[in-house]
Amino acid sequence: MTGATTLVGLIGWPVAHSLSPAMHNAAFAALGLDWAYVPLPVAPVALGAALAGLGALGFVGANVTIPHKQAVVGHLAVVDELARAVGAVNTIQVRPDGGLVGSNSDVPGFLRPLDPFLPDLIGADAVVLGAGGAARAVVYGLLTTARLRRLTILARRPESAAALIGDFAALTADTELRVGSLDEATGLGGAALIVNTTPVGQMPHEGRSPVAADGWRSDQIAYDLVYHPLRTRFLDDAAAAGCRTIDGLGMLVGQAAVAFERWTGRTMPTDIARSAALAALSL
Repeated sequence: MTGATTLVGLIGWPVAHSLSPAMHNAAFAALGLDWAYVPLPVAPVALGAALAGLGALGFVGANVTIPHKQAVVGHLAVVDELARAVGAVNTIQVRPDGGLVGSNSDVPGFLRPLDPFLPDLIGADAVVLGAGGAARAVVYGLLTTARLRRLTILARRPESAAALIGDFAALTADTELRVGSLDEATGLGGAALIVNTTPVGQMPHEGRSPVAADGWRSDQIAYDLVYHPLRTRFLDDAAAAGCRTIDGLGMLVGQAAVAFERWTGRTMPTDIARSAALAALSL
């Protein structure tokens, strides 16, 4: 890095576990770009100050992760249509005047690995576990892309799931929406797709799953947004039952590619980014 290096980063709390610096920096190097992606641990009480300082510090953009994806919206000069509809921002661009523009690359990032499975979801049921910022992107993506019969959101606090459903109820007249408690995740036999958006099973709490090991059916699709570890108990139990599985690295790389292009105007070499993420996971 030099005084001429273009800076982007990741705002979250915590961020030490993130694979984003490894992915983006490998992609910058592969394209010969004098750019650097740095982790920026920002406590919730300091979010406003951190965002206000991005332009002053010479950053041209940033990603936003847990727990700031929703709180960040109120600090931005512009929020694009998708991010406003989702109610969560995970990508920021800094304008030359210092103004911040927020967008959401989680929705296209989530849908990319799911695309081959969409024909199997026509008229089917799906369950989303969790009701946080990531769940908002997942629910929005499913309601606007998959032709589901029913979508159920199960959360530790069912009132949070109900609020999420309320925000998105106008998106579809064809999909039945319902909510419930995560305690119901012991029996999900009627769902064709189960998506885990919770941190259950993430390092350092690997070995746990929000779904009971005997709760799987062989024709289901299990999609875990957790990527550290890459193979979670959730996915291992599903695979053992014969289910098709999608790990969290696909979404991570997908959303990174969208942000990368918005910042640089270049296409991210996703094979290099994925290899860098896998190498970081093996450390």
